Amino acid sequence: MDLDALLHHYFGPGGIERADPATIETGIERLRTDFAVERDTGRRFALWALLHALGQAPDPDAAFDDPEVARAARDYAWAASNAADKLE
Repeated sequence: MDLDALLHHYFGPGGIERADPATIETGIERLRTDFAVERDTGRRFALWALLHALGQAPDPDAAFDDPEVARAARDYAWAASNAADKLE
């Protein structure tokens, strides 16, 4: 999944940077809904990763039935956190 396309889809043509608070809230709700109903593992993981970047992701163990996918999500969250720490 293309990040720019996801941001455009959920938050409008300017992406999240130009979205007002109401648009962001609506976009996150739509994202949560799409995550809940998505059945393709790769697409579901991509939606979860975007939710994670926005601070809205559910716990990986609750979000994914497959333990390998949950582990991958935990690993992703750990790596993202470490990368953010290095930017500070």
